[in-house]
Amino acid sequence: MRVYQRCPGQDNRNLRVELHKCPKCGHEVEIFSDEIKVRCPQCRENVFREKTPSCIEWCASARQCLGEERWRRLKGEG
Repeated sequence: MRVYQRCPGQDNRNLRVELHKCPKCGHEVEIFSDEIKVRCPQCRENVFREKTPSCIEWCASARQCLGEERWRRLKGEG
């Protein structure tokens, strides 16, 4: 089993961007996959991502990183 010093899913070269509407003014704000919140450039309101997914849901290396037994348990498979 290989143990990573740093989670391979946090590689900044693989950042994704999502557009979210500011709850105050409706301006579309970019939130990158490594961010939980940003400030709206138009009205300065904090804009949060609706849901912060677990690495198990999106990271291709999660199984390897966590180990088979823990990965299965967290996925609800055992």
